[in-house]
Amino acid sequence: MLSVLPEPEQLSIVHAGAALPVTFLRSVRARRVSLRVDPARRRIVLTAPLRMSRAIAVGFAEAQAGWIAARLKRLPAHRPFLDGAEVPVFGVPHRIRHRPDARGTVWRDGQEIHVAGRSEHLPRRLRDWLTAELRHRLVPLVHAKAGRVQRPVNKIGLRDGRSRWGSCAPGGSLSFSWRLVFAPPEVLDYLVAHEVAHLVHMNHSARFWAQARALCDGPMEPPQAWLKKNGETLLQYGGG
Repeated sequence: MLSVLPEPEQLSIVHAGAALPVTFLRSVRARRVSLRVDPARRRIVLTAPLRMSRAIAVGFAEAQAGWIAARLKRLPAHRPFLDGAEVPVFGVPHRIRHRPDARGTVWRDGQEIHVAGRSEHLPRRLRDWLTAELRHRLVPLVHAKAGRVQRPVNKIGLRDGRSRWGSCAPGGSLSFSWRLVFAPPEVLDYLVAHEVAHLVHMNHSARFWAQARALCDGPMEPPQAWLKKNGETLLQYGGG
């Protein structure tokens, strides 16, 4: 009989007179209690094994209240898609211009992105346009690198990645976060090289890293460092 996991519980951990929001989850795979940051949902997640008492798990979070407060403070603020807001497109800043009087949907003029129609449709239309821009650059890049290792690609998907920027399934299906449209081109190139290298090596062995390095158009270290420093900021755009 399968175990039914309890519903997530919203906790308030008090630190310096402030109530800090923490989401408490049970996991069948967890072997110990842990805390992690979920930047996409702007929350701290407390995960505990099924058999651990609630009091012990909550006590662990309370002991880490200072860490929780510091990490919540460091989370980047949401930047919703609004008229006048700025978003990077492949690392280049662009200004959003709402055009309720114009016909059409979305178009770019220099470093401005014009969005026609009613204001409530702006976020969806802009996201659709950004996703199309990413796909236009991503798909040829994936096939070019896959051709270099002589491996077929069966599918290229885009999703709202919250924990991984890309993934590779054994059947040759690759998936990437649509938010990579905000990252510089060399970051996209590195992540495509990373996932295509998994078509050859489904692990992170030395041979895998040698293959990924060979597939990159430049050195791997700068985009890796960029992601480590700025990756969380990619999740702030479009929220609200």
